[in-house]
Amino acid sequence: MNLNRDFPRILTLLRKEKAISQKQASQDLGIPQALLSHYEKGIREPGLEFVVRAARYYGVSCDYLLGCTPHRSGAVISVQDLPGKPLGRPRKHHSLAEYYQRVLTGSLHIVFALLKKINNETLTRELSSFLSAAVYRVFRVLYSANPQAPQGLFRLDKNLYTASVEAGSMLAMAKSRCLLNGEMVSGHKGVSREEAPALSPLALEKEFPQYAPALFDLIHQTELAIQPEPESLYTVRQQEAVQETRESVG
Repeated sequence: MNLNRDFPRILTLLRKEKAISQKQASQDLGIPQALLSHYEKGIREPGLEFVVRAARYYGVSCDYLLGCTPHRSGAVISVQDLPGKPLGRPRKHHSLAEYYQRVLTGSLHIVFALLKKINNETLTRELSSFLSAAVYRVFRVLYSANPQAPQGLFRLDKNLYTASVEAGSMLAMAKSRCLLNGEMVSGHKGVSREEAPALSPLALEKEFPQYAPALFDLIHQTELAIQPEPESLYTVRQQEAVQETRESVG
C-alpha cells in the first residue's frame, strides 16, 4: 500500500492529541510498539486493515488519516458550509471568490480570538501589521492593474513598495516570533508559556466549531499550493465541490 507523506504525521498527531504513549497506542491497536514507531516515522507502510483500525481507534475517517481531507469526518467543505455573507447577487464566477473570502474570514476570526486570549498588545500590533501588509499588497496590485488609476492614494513609491512592504512584513513576523518565545522586543514584555493557549486540531474544533473548518481548509490549501501533491484526492474533491456550487448558483 503506497501511502503519502501525510500518514505518518497525522498518525503521530492523533496519538499525541489523545495524550497517550506509543506503548499504550500499540497495545490498543494490537501491534508491536516497534512497528507503530516505524509507521509514525514513515519507515514502513501499513496495510489497509491497519489504516481502517487506526481510523476507528482515533475516531476519524480514513480520508483524514491519509491526509486526503483536513476534516476528521472526511467531509469536503463547500461554500455554503462556511460562515459568512454571500458576495451580493449569486453569479457563477463568484463561487471561488466567495469560498476564499469565507475561508480567510473564518481563519482570521480564530487568529484574533487567540490574540485576545493571549492579551499582549505588542504581539497583536505586530501580527496585525503583518496581515495588513499582505492585504495592502493584494489590493495595490488589483488597484494598479488599470494604468489610469490615480496613484495618489498611496504614499509608497510604486517601484519600491513591494520590497518595502515585504521588509516590514518580515520584521513584524520576526518580532512576533521573539515575543512568543518570551523575549523582550523594544522594551515590551514577551509572552510567557502560561499565557500561550494549548492548541490542537481537536481543541480548535471544540472551541471554534463554526470557524475551525475554514482554518483547516486554509492550512491544507496553502500547503498544497506551496508543495503540491500530484493527483491529490482532496484537491479533486474540492474542485468537484466548487463546480457543484457554480452549477447551483447558475
